[in-house]
Amino acid sequence: MSNDGVDSGRRMLLIGATAAVGAVGVVGAAVPFVRSWAPSAKAKAAGAPVEVDISQIQPGQRIVVKWRGVPVWIVHRTAEELAGLKKTNALVRDPESTDPQQPEYAKNQWRSIKPEYLVLVGICTHLGCSPLYVPEVGKLEPSWEGGFFCPCHGSKYDFSGRVYSGMPAPKNLVVPPYSYTGATVITIGVDKENPA
Repeated sequence: MSNDGVDSGRRMLLIGATAAVGAVGVVGAAVPFVRSWAPSAKAKAAGAPVEVDISQIQPGQRIVVKWRGVPVWIVHRTAEELAGLKKTNALVRDPESTDPQQPEYAKNQWRSIKPEYLVLVGICTHLGCSPLYVPEVGKLEPSWEGGFFCPCHGSKYDFSGRVYSGMPAPKNLVVPPYSYTGATVITIGVDKENPA
């Protein structure tokens, strides 16, 4: 077969142009596909940190905020409630908080950065129910020092969220990552030690 009358320069130009148009098409199709992997604005908001002003929480009061779709409790504990924690040390399953249910900075008797403010995920570690806030001493039984009670299966937690021995719940309530971003502002979802 003869190559008479074939312009090889023109052929190379057409091959190059076709390849360039094809490459642009591949990139054009790939960009939306790759962008679809990024989380949506709704997904970003669902996992975003939550700032809470705790200045209005009175001693003995609990507030509930949502973070990542779960309830988070912030409790302003009284001096009496903090003193009661020493009495419950012998009654709870994990008094030293050795199970990884809290950040390192909350591995103490109070399970918090500042003793008076407790921050917990309000979900029972047994089957995911939401325990009740029962601050009254002696309300559930004579030795009750106040804390949290899950009516679904009877699990009890003290005012640090530590589960009592012999309960269906296997672990202490979870302490979420949090930090103080001001004297009276807690940011839930930012895991850094900042005892301001």
